[in-house]
Amino acid sequence: MMLFVTSKLSIPSREIKYVYGTSSGPGGQHVNKVATKATLLFNVLNSVSLSPIQKVRVMDKLKTRINKLGVLRVVSSKFKSQKKNREVVQDRFVNLISDSIKPVRKRKKSKVPFASKRKRLDSKKKRGETKRLRNSVQQEQ
Repeated sequence: MMLFVTSKLSIPSREIKYVYGTSSGPGGQHVNKVATKATLLFNVLNSVSLSPIQKVRVMDKLKTRINKLGVLRVVSSKFKSQKKNREVVQDRFVNLISDSIKPVRKRKKSKVPFASKRKRLDSKKKRGETKRLRNSVQQEQ
């Protein structure tokens, strides 16, 4: 089975490992007995499907979710069903990877609009005039 991230990138299931455990989510006593929490583990550094540039982008963008060994960890315990939690984890994983491999567009510098400059200077002049008028009243006394 393959997880399709983008039209050009798909990750084979052999690179993904699932770990299940008891969750603290909904389900009452049921959650203490059944392993419904799903954890997806993906080794970014040893991945064959990611290019070196993509690996760097993923490591940079998702550094809070990746451990020292380069393993990305995505967890879900939202539902009572293990199957449903697994689907949520897969969707979340695909979204994380697709968002992180997108190249970052550089910001174009923009000029301050002329109207904004004019408005700022007018308000400064008005404020200065107010202060100047206050000052002349104090000197006359």
